[in-house]
Amino acid sequence: MKSMVFVLAMIAALFAANAAQAGSCVKAGGQATMLTPDMAKFMAKAALKNQMKNNGFKPSGRMTLTCKPAALGTHCVAHQRACK
Repeated sequence: MKSMVFVLAMIAALFAANAAQAGSCVKAGGQATMLTPDMAKFMAKAALKNQMKNNGFKPSGRMTLTCKPAALGTHCVAHQRACK
């Protein structure tokens, strides 16, 4: 019985540690609308980088970049997981 309580306590501690670690990460983003797709991509990536740097985050994982036609050019949005 004591070993079962110990195992349950260890599992609870593991879940608490994972929750604390997940709580220190966010989904950061940057966006830009420019005349050319290349400039929109560049500026969205730069906005993402600046947002993470200004808030003290470090990039974690892959960056995603989506672009769509806009009224005046191309609109791009960059997202990446960022952790403290």
